[in-house]
Amino acid sequence: MTKFKKIKVLFTSTSYPLDDKDWRGVFTAKLVEALSSDNKINLALWVPSDKLPPNAKNISTVSEADWLKRLMKQGGIAHILRTRGPFAVGTILRLLLSLRNMYRREYNYDIAHINWLQNAIPLWGSSIPAVISVLGSDFGLLKFPGMIFLLRAVINQRKCILAPNADWMIPKLKKSFGDIAEIRSISYGVDKRYFNIIRQPQKDKTCKWIAVTRLTEKKVGPLFNWGKDVFGKDNELHLFGPMQEPLSIPEWVVYHGPVSPDELWDKWFPLSSGLITLSRHDEGRPQVILEAMAAGLPVIASDMPAHRDIIKHGESGWIVSTPQDLKDAISFFNTREAVIRTGESARSWVLKNIGTWNDCAGRYITAYHDLLGRSR
Repeated sequence: MTKFKKIKVLFTSTSYPLDDKDWRGVFTAKLVEALSSDNKINLALWVPSDKLPPNAKNISTVSEADWLKRLMKQGGIAHILRTRGPFAVGTILRLLLSLRNMYRREYNYDIAHINWLQNAIPLWGSSIPAVISVLGSDFGLLKFPGMIFLLRAVINQRKCILAPNADWMIPKLKKSFGDIAEIRSISYGVDKRYFNIIRQPQKDKTCKWIAVTRLTEKKVGPLFNWGKDVFGKDNELHLFGPMQEPLSIPEWVVYHGPVSPDELWDKWFPLSSGLITLSRHDEGRPQVILEAMAAGLPVIASDMPAHRDIIKHGESGWIVSTPQDLKDAISFFNTREAVIRTGESARSWVLKNIGTWNDCAGRYITAYHDLLGRSR
């Protein structure tokens, strides 16, 4: 029998959960767990946490890991860029220098798997093939002067697949990089336990709507303004997520603070009427929406490409552009029958088009093989 050669993968991410209750980078951890379970992959990670699956190793130094932890506690690199603007230059340079040192130190790998497009910049001067995940906020940074030129210089030095996690990003990526890299949409997966949730919405005759988001002005969007005439006694709005910007929360909103995936899965997803997001933030393919849909929740969402990409209006959810649209959506989902029917349609779509984290890992592993010219 011919012995196969494992693919040595160098996986980089600035966000990764530090313990079981940490919500930050939890989707990266799910992907890492699925990738590491494949016996054809030798996985090394540059992440801020030592809490890794048995088949994965952390190659970050103590000082690198400590600095990445501090970066996470400040909200992550994307949040720092949004809030500090030009004053974030020191943090940006520190990140790029740390990545540069790591890439030079850890050179004996077959593939670099890079989360967040700009984290590929320090690969300059190397030729290692790369799969680069494009997740939304990094896509938004392409509008910065010189960003496309800089990334093209790096990408052009290697075989490369740019992997947006949503189809709506493909046209711009093809226009900017399609002549030097393959553009291949690779969707994240969903924990299979969400597909097995037994729904009991509106059990007590009250419609409980949930919003799960980092609390920033753009992520919350017009929810507080549009919702004041919609939510109240019969339609409750329960808000979950960390406060990352100083926002005033109306009295009619039930604010719970950060929430763990286990609490959503065990309590809120079974009993809620649905999920609502009026985000105006640069979104890739919002993971919490996919999880809610997999659990059988209808989703009311703002009219933007990331939401239109996954929600079929009136069938698996509701797309809203005005306060009246929001009123119409809440009215439509006022019956348990409408909630159940729409939620089942949403669940079926996610099962067919997204799948589990193992499905996601399979898509990435196929990309590794394709870059290296190997058959699976």
